Amino acid sequence: MRKWMLALAVTGALGTAAGTAQANEVAVLDWQQALLDTTSAQQSMNQLKNQLGSQPQQVKALGEEVQKLQQRLQSNGDVMSDSERQNVMQQLRQKGGQFQQQRGQLEQKRAQQEQAFLKQARPKLDRAIEQVVKRHNVDVLVDRNSVIYAGDALDLTQEVTKTFNSLN
Repeated sequence: MRKWMLALAVTGALGTAAGTAQANEVAVLDWQQALLDTTSAQQSMNQLKNQLGSQPQQVKALGEEVQKLQQRLQSNGDVMSDSERQNVMQQLRQKGGQFQQQRGQLEQKRAQQEQAFLKQARPKLDRAIEQVVKRHNVDVLVDRNSVIYAGDALDLTQEVTKTFNSLN
């Protein structure tokens, strides 16, 4: 009986809260996508590509070499001589270590560039969101990625991107 009464009370409270929420304007925003689609983000990504040069291709090639060595050891390891197997294993350790190190450096550079961009762009993004929210009289703005379903009419992502691009 207590559980039933508690369930009834919770249902009533949720119904009241839902009724209140319906009176407010609700919208969704994928702020990460809005930011990624801006011209500033595109410029930042191009700048990073230019700074990295051929490093991503070198890291990829090194990773492919590591995979080939692993496959060679796996498929032919039992028919190799001990010295040949030791040689392949040594190459694998060496190239694997280089791959991990270079990939880590590359990821660190990317993360630093992203953090620098976010730090610089965040105030402008906040202003763009504020303008769009005021324009649409939005009382509740929810992260698009936290919502199971929202109609396209509720999504302000593209408009925030356009507003961000228009800010000086």
